[in-house]
Amino acid sequence: MILTVVFYIFILFAGIQVSYYLLFSNILFSKKKNIRLPDFPISVIIFAKNNAENLRNFLPSILTQKYKNFEVVLIDNNSTDRTQKVINSFAKIHSNIHIVNVENNEAFWGSKKYAMTLGIKVAKYEHLLFTEANSRPISEHWISEMSMEFSNEKTIVLGYSSFEKQKNIANFLIRFYHFLTAIQFLNFTKLGIPFMADGKNLAYKKEDFYRAKGFINHMKQDLGEDDLFIQDASNEINTTYCISKNSFVETANFSTLSDWFFLQRKKFFLRKKYKSKHRFLLSLFTFSKLFFYVFGIVLFFFYPYKIILSFMLGYFLVQYIIVGISAKRLDEKNLIYFLPFLDISFLLIQMSIFMANLTSKPPHWK
Repeated sequence: MILTVVFYIFILFAGIQVSYYLLFSNILFSKKKNIRLPDFPISVIIFAKNNAENLRNFLPSILTQKYKNFEVVLIDNNSTDRTQKVINSFAKIHSNIHIVNVENNEAFWGSKKYAMTLGIKVAKYEHLLFTEANSRPISEHWISEMSMEFSNEKTIVLGYSSFEKQKNIANFLIRFYHFLTAIQFLNFTKLGIPFMADGKNLAYKKEDFYRAKGFINHMKQDLGEDDLFIQDASNEINTTYCISKNSFVETANFSTLSDWFFLQRKKFFLRKKYKSKHRFLLSLFTFSKLFFYVFGIVLFFFYPYKIILSFMLGYFLVQYIIVGISAKRLDEKNLIYFLPFLDISFLLIQMSIFMANLTSKPPHWK
């Protein structure tokens, strides 16, 4: 009797997981967009703090974009390395660079959001496109592709950001974690439920920033200039996404896996400020995956294993098809070779973050 109940619970969680992955196929059927090239000017805003080497390597890929009229707003948030010198050297060559030097003050000591607010205020143009000093567009048409998604209704555009590809386990884990997170928020955006964004590839209009009162609702949080802003500013009407290959941004890898894990703890902690329905959707995906595996493993030994195996193979087949096509669409196709391992790793990482944050609050940045 007990095993029968557990079996039906297992089927329930399997159904929830399959439903999520079927939902994640939404963006695979995106219609072709209007090929009309945008002609409005745009401000590219880049935040930097002690990023001299990254700026030296990645800034040229932005300054050489094939776009008619754009400026680059470089925000130096009180850097102590050679960031200021690197920025000035580029500014001598490129007249469309606008430098914002931010000094610490007592009210907003070291605040990234305060620095970004200053950058947004001095930006000359209404349309804003954001990335960071450790990121680079993979195409010279990045600005054009992201800008093309703006319309009278759509004033917030979510883009995709990946990590540089390396042949090591840590790189695969990090890339898959961000890939699976991205296909969640991109698909929910298409369904009219925007709740998250990646600040390394995000665009919106100034009017959206001021309408949401900037970052004032979460100014004290270290992070959230992307996620929490979307929570305040986005709705089913004004938000869209861009997944054309030329719109992708690639980010430099973390020095260590522990550095990345520390950052994810801080970002995960911000979810308590998400709207209730968004927290529910994210939690249901994670915990249904957890119980699917837990009950599946238990039943495999105490229930007719062929039945359990057929359900698990069915799950992996649906996942492989949807994730496989999505990975090709987002230029992450080598992730699908290790899909079962990465799927379980994603779950273990999320649960590790959850447990770590449950026992202690992530410390502030130094």
